[in-house]
Order: sequence, then structure tokens, then C-alpha cells
Amino acid sequence: MDTGASSRSAAAALAAVAAAVTLLLLLPALSVGDDWAEAHATFYGDESGAETMQGACGYGNLFEQGYGLETTALSVALFNEGWSCGGCYELRCHDSTACAPGGAAVTVTATNLCPANYSKPNENWCNPPLRHFDLAKPMFLRLVTDFRVGIIPVHYRRVPCARRGGVRFEMTGNRWWVAALVFNVAGAGDLKAVAVRGSQDGQWVDMARSWGQIWTCDGRHVGQGLSFRVVASDGRSVELDGAVPASWAFGQSFEGRGQF
Repeated sequence: MDTGASSRSAAAALAAVAAAVTLLLLLPALSVGDDWAEAHATFYGDESGAETMQGACGYGNLFEQGYGLETTALSVALFNEGWSCGGCYELRCHDSTACAPGGAAVTVTATNLCPANYSKPNENWCNPPLRHFDLAKPMFLRLVTDFRVGIIPVHYRRVPCARRGGVRFEMTGNRWWVAALVFNVAGAGDLKAVAVRGSQDGQWVDMARSWGQIWTCDGRHVGQGLSFRVVASDGRSVELDGAVPASWAFGQSFEGRGQF
């Protein structure tokens, strides 16, 4: 019997056990705060938030639509070609002398894009692959002692969105095609699929995302009452039967009887 080989095998086994125990001991420490990631944040517009209205997600008057001033534009990397619109993020100032005392944090909804400037690859914080939040100024003021600092490092994480009332739909388009802006979405906030069902044909039809949170289908649904099935980015779905009455007109908004 090769006693040397046996000794080496025993030592290797003990080393493996020790490594496993060490890993188990480290896991709780590694998991603390591991849902936070690093980014930077600044602001655009003034205290009124007027410049944050409209934008690349398709929303309109953010006050009327329930988002208010608690909003942000996302850098290209975070915006994900508009799929992130409606998602909610918690931010806290990190490692800056300008951070407000007490570790203040804000929760904001993604409603716009902070565009890249590829002619200045080393000067624009919104160029990929950088992760950056361009906040409404009142949100930035909650994080810092002096807004003139301009830009700060932050920790951020995705959080569930809290909304009042049901998922809402703003109808636009014409007789050849129909578009619905889907907003006031709780839970994940951002959507990965939307389907519509007309009251006359009774069949679910997948809608195509046009841009932001604007979803389209053909004009056959004009003049019909509409139900919607919306699927959030986390895979959860909700059906909103009869969300839009047959008497709807372009430019009108409706609230479904359902929410995440």
C-alpha cells in the first residue's frame, strides 16, 4: 500500500472540506448589500421638473400620470433600448463629501433616456458601458448638501414600484393602427409583453413595442372594447378585462381594474 498517496489524498480531502467551510462562513458576509451596484448621478432641469416631461419612454405629463418629480433618465447601458422604462430604482449617495447626512436615499422611476455623445467618448457619463442616472433636480437635492457638486457616485438597486390605482392605458393612433401607452404599472414597473383582445373578435393579439412603453397593433381594434394582458419583466402577468370601452377615442386614457 502506498502510504504516501493515502496521506496526500487525506490531506486533499481535508483541504477541500476546509475550503467549503470557509466559503460557507463567508457567504453571509458576501450577501450583505450584494444587490447594490455602483453608478453615478447628476440632474437635469430645475426644481419645477418641466424639462423632465415627455421623453424617450413615451410618457407625457408626469404629474398627471402619477410619476411626479420622482423620476430619472437612464444612461444608454441602463436604458436597454427602452425596455427599462417604468422600472424603479433606489439610489443613495456614496463616498462623496457632498452626500447629505444620514444616508438619505431616493426611489425614482425611469421615464427618459440620457443620450450618448459618441463624439466625446471620455466626457459623457451616459455613454455605454457607464451606468448613470440623470435625476429630476429635486431628487438630486435630497441626496446632496449642495447641488453645485454636479455629479456624485451612488449605489443603486432595482426595487418594486408602488402605484395608486390600476394599470392605465393612453390610446393614440388612427384608423389603420392603434397605439397604447401603458403606464402606472406597479411591481417590476417595466414590461416585456402586451396583448390586446377586442370585444367583437374575442382573440388575444400580441402587440408590438414601438418605443418606450408604447405598444401597437393594427386598426381592427378601432371601435371595439379592449382588454389587455400585460407581462412584466419579472414574468408576472395580469389581465385587465374591459379596460377600454368601445366608445373610446384617440387621446383618451383609461384605468384598468387590476394591478401587479
